[in-house]
This record gives sequence, C-alpha cells and structure tokens, in this order.
Amino acid sequence: MSTALAADPHEAISADDMDYDPRLDVEAQLLCALLWAQPAEARRVTALITAADFDRPTYGQLYGQIAALVAAGKPHDSAHVALMLSREGRTAGHKGKQLTTALADVTTLGATGGAEHYADAVITQAYRRGFHLAAQSLAEAAERLPERDLFEHMCAHGRRLREATERLTKIRGGQL
Repeated sequence: MSTALAADPHEAISADDMDYDPRLDVEAQLLCALLWAQPAEARRVTALITAADFDRPTYGQLYGQIAALVAAGKPHDSAHVALMLSREGRTAGHKGKQLTTALADVTTLGATGGAEHYADAVITQAYRRGFHLAAQSLAEAAERLPERDLFEHMCAHGRRLREATERLTKIRGGQL
C-alpha cells in the first residue's frame, strides 16, 4: 500500500515571497523578540496577540507555534519551534520551506528585547488592516448583496471593528 503524499495545490509561490525584507517588518521583529524573550515577557505578549493579528500567514503560523510552547511552559526558542514543526510534519514541501526559512530569518534579526513594543505595533497594524478589509468588503457588498442584506453586513463589520477598538484601547491602558 502506497502512502505517497499528494502535492498541495494551495502551495503556489507568491511574488511577495521573493520581494520582502524581514528587517523592516514589525511582525518579523516581534517573532524574533519572542524567540529570545524570557518566559514572563513571552506570556504577557502571547496573552495580547493572536495568530490572526499577523498579515503574513507564515508568521501567523510561527507565532501560533511559539504561543503554544509558551502556554505549555516549554522553551520557545528557534530550535524548539523547529523541532515542533518537524514533529507535526510541517517542514515538508513549499509551505514547510517557507516556515523554516522564515524561522531562520526572524531568529537572526537581532530584536532581542522589546517584545511588548513590537506587540503594540503588530496590533496597531492589524487594527488598521481591519478597517481596510471592512471598506473593501462593504464596497463589494454594495455591488453584489441583495438590498435586504446590506445593512446587516455593514453592522457585522461595525461590531467587529468596535471589538477591535475596545481590545486596542484595553491593551493601551484605556487610551487609543
């Protein structure tokens, strides 16, 4: 019986994969800082950030792995993240190469402190991205949705954005 793995059709190479510098990305800097952070700081940051806050899916996946290690009270350095990715079979193929390359890249960025400051920047970017996505969705809805669904569609986005505003305000100690 053959156990050959089929190629994942979603593993397309994006142009963004080729033209990107992690040294200029606060998401990459946050991941680096977390890899080097003491457990207490890592716990504070992982209590604030979710994988959905990351724009780059690869970084969101790496963050999820780091956060899982932190939550389990295990070492969360690059070697342990790589080990867990390997144990889960997530280092094969194009996506696996993306994960391991991104892990190697962020590990060596030199952001060995300030994880909480990077976390604030990542949350801010996610907050603003939410408004951009809502605007795009509303514009598309105006063209495609039946009139009876338009108002609720707008309200659903409004509720999500209000929750995001409350989250950011809470994280910043009551100030937006």
